[in-house]
Amino acid sequence: MKKHIQLASAILAGLAILGVQQAEAQIAVKGETVYTMAGVPIKNGVVLLKDGKVEAVGANLQVPQHYKVYTAKVVTPGLVDAHTTVGLAGIYNIPADQQQLEPTAPIQPELRALDAYNPNEQLVEWVRNHGVTTINTGHGPGGLISGQTMTIKTSSDGFATLMDTTNMVVFTLGATVGEHYNSPKTSAKGMAMLRSELQAAQAYAKKSANSDVSKRPDRNLKMEYLVGVLNGKYKALVTANQSQDIMAALRLAKEFNLSLVLDGAAESYLLLDEIKAAGVPVILHPTMARANGDTKNMSFETAAILAKAGIPVAIQSGFEQYVPRARVLLFEAGAAVANGMTPEQALAAITTTPAKIIGLDKRVGSLEKGKDADLVLYDGDPFEYTSHVCAVIIDGKVVSEECN
Repeated sequence: MKKHIQLASAILAGLAILGVQQAEAQIAVKGETVYTMAGVPIKNGVVLLKDGKVEAVGANLQVPQHYKVYTAKVVTPGLVDAHTTVGLAGIYNIPADQQQLEPTAPIQPELRALDAYNPNEQLVEWVRNHGVTTINTGHGPGGLISGQTMTIKTSSDGFATLMDTTNMVVFTLGATVGEHYNSPKTSAKGMAMLRSELQAAQAYAKKSANSDVSKRPDRNLKMEYLVGVLNGKYKALVTANQSQDIMAALRLAKEFNLSLVLDGAAESYLLLDEIKAAGVPVILHPTMARANGDTKNMSFETAAILAKAGIPVAIQSGFEQYVPRARVLLFEAGAAVANGMTPEQALAAITTTPAKIIGLDKRVGSLEKGKDADLVLYDGDPFEYTSHVCAVIIDGKVVSEECN
């Protein structure tokens, strides 16, 4: 009997300890200013996190017992990068860690980002430590259709935080395609090739729907993904920087009824009426992109101009052909603020707007009850160069506690 009592006591003690550990795993984040992105900023705000979700948000909320408390000058939602190649493009910028562009053919919509993404890539940690918690990453610009993107959290849990295996199919218009492939060498040829492939996909879809199974075509992965673009299952992420290529993208989208997202869009300030009339969002090139080639007429003021025109605009970190090949998203947004964007517009461009563009705004992009517990804690103004990201939380887990 005595042994049974001791065993029961040990079990109860163990359960009690487990209960405390579980309770201590819950988090309360206090901020002098909390930007929920779902309303006005909250002074002396508190965000309660439980079971990986936002439990409550408000001013001077009572913190339940056993919640671990973190404090910061400023708190924002986790940052969302709507277009990057992080995880396919690596930090060393050598062939072994560059997987974002397959050079053997200009049209390859069947290439999945999932099959090339490396969750242990150092660039994933790099962007995470600078506040980016969600990335829409995958094949990069350069091919007429270079492949797909996927959406994933930047936590160290690898594919456990995968949100969407195929979010978009990546297109590129303009002269840059000819730098990677023998054909096309001109914009007109590139558009003709795209139209031919999309028409072939329309025919494939029609034949695949034949009630007579014997008359259906053999399975074709390229055609299947193009059909997915045609029926709106996947968005067409079209990198087009010069005004003529942007107009070509708008015409292509209208002809084939594509769900278009403009990417890069260096000369979009020349086509405000056309872009707005089409209802197309823009994932703008980084403010610090190199102004040459297709981006020679880029402007630091474009983000502000698009926002003022009422065009949904997200800012991407982008990539360059040098280490570390991924810029800091906060720096890009800060540069946009320095060139006409309001801080609120810039913060929206790296939180709520990209979340909407990638179709995951019900989970990320703002701090609201029931949404994913993704937060960034700062020691000052997020857009001040001397401020730091001092803690990052993803799905209710603290993944970084070092000021960067």
